[in-house]
Amino acid sequence: MTSYKLHHACVPCRLSFKRHPDPRRGHPCPNCARPLVCAGHDFAPPPRRDRRAWSVVAVVLGEGLRYEGLSACGCGKEPRYRPRTRAALRARRSAAVREGVPLSQALSRPDPWIPAAD
Repeated sequence: MTSYKLHHACVPCRLSFKRHPDPRRGHPCPNCARPLVCAGHDFAPPPRRDRRAWSVVAVVLGEGLRYEGLSACGCGKEPRYRPRTRAALRARRSAAVREGVPLSQALSRPDPWIPAAD
């Protein structure tokens, strides 16, 4: 069985690495030694100097979401939406508060005001 590398990110350092999954031990950041957060197969890290984009990544990963898009592999799973800007994040936060849904659910919607059909 092929084991693909996953993207792991250190949000405080604004760094991203590809590592093999290892459930027994976490991967430490080479800069700060904090554990890296698994960001998924299809994480596209923003440039290190873009603090605003990394703040959005911090919220998405902090809610326990990952950047996964598996449609090319033939398994039938479609990629989930993830916000990339602060404006999109603000819209989804206000939609989550207004509708009383968890923020992680609101972050997965392409349109914040239309409930996702699963």
